[in-house]
Amino acid sequence: MREYAGRDAAAVREEVIASEQPAVLRGFVSDWPAVRAGAKSAASLVTYLRRFQGGSPVDAIMTPPEVGGRVFYDSAMSGFNFVRNRLPLATVAEQVLRYETFKDPPAVAAQSALLRDCLPGFTDENHLPLLAADILPRIWLGNAITTPTHLDEWNNIGCVIAGRRRFTLFPPEQIVNLYIGPLDFAPTGAPMSLVRLHAPDYERFPRFRTALAAALTAELGPGDAIYIPPLWWHHVESLERFNALVNYWWHAQGGAPAGELSGFDSLQHAILNLRRLPSGTRAAWRSLFDHYVFGPREDVTAHIPPERRGILGDVPPAEAAALRAQLANRLKS
Repeated sequence: MREYAGRDAAAVREEVIASEQPAVLRGFVSDWPAVRAGAKSAASLVTYLRRFQGGSPVDAIMTPPEVGGRVFYDSAMSGFNFVRNRLPLATVAEQVLRYETFKDPPAVAAQSALLRDCLPGFTDENHLPLLAADILPRIWLGNAITTPTHLDEWNNIGCVIAGRRRFTLFPPEQIVNLYIGPLDFAPTGAPMSLVRLHAPDYERFPRFRTALAAALTAELGPGDAIYIPPLWWHHVESLERFNALVNYWWHAQGGAPAGELSGFDSLQHAILNLRRLPSGTRAAWRSLFDHYVFGPREDVTAHIPPERRGILGDVPPAEAAALRAQLANRLKS
């Protein structure tokens, strides 16, 4: 994976994000007070986090020791291999500290908790000027836990505060070789590969060899950051007994915060409407999607007067909102 060091915000925007390729940013947040606290010890970081107590509880998960910290389905794929709880983040951190003395502890983690809600004031001291203020950071804190290969539909910058994390990334086009599980039933909410990265069953998943040949890997320590473009598959391993990371998601379209726009909405609608059509009809629809969605914009609009381009042109926000409301009403009916 490409690596950069000593880049300021402008350089990261121009050299990294604009390239739409993954990259490691060494020492990108090494000046954060949280990183400096974690460099002393895990206990020092927990003491630092306690300063911001008073926020709302977070979703915490716990896996039994025998699954080795891998967040996944249960053996029957009828549920998941962890239990959930709602706890203050500081309580989760203190629990992780206690487990440091266990020989074979359960894995416990708070995942994707909005810092604004759970640690109010944290971002005032640990700020990322690269991104707009309305792009809200989230914290991931736990012991040695693994999130199998999955994807997000947004730009992602993850900043390591404490511990080490290993990231293994696969390009979007490797989806056919990753053996993805259900779209609407996944342990973390995002579609997830069913292949165990470090012990793949090649008899069951033979194409995974091709995916591995295309993989990119990087290990990050405190102060390092990683940029993951939208829809890149990523496998994330927290390697220490105490790990913490802050990440930022934002949409590729105009820098909108994550959640405002969703390609997955379009994907699910297309699956419902088009997947069961005859092969010839699906091929015809593929031609339309290639032309209107994925092809050069000038091929679609150059021959139409600007005032008559409608949805094919630059749609004002109010008109886009009205069209989405119209589509929503059609779905309801």
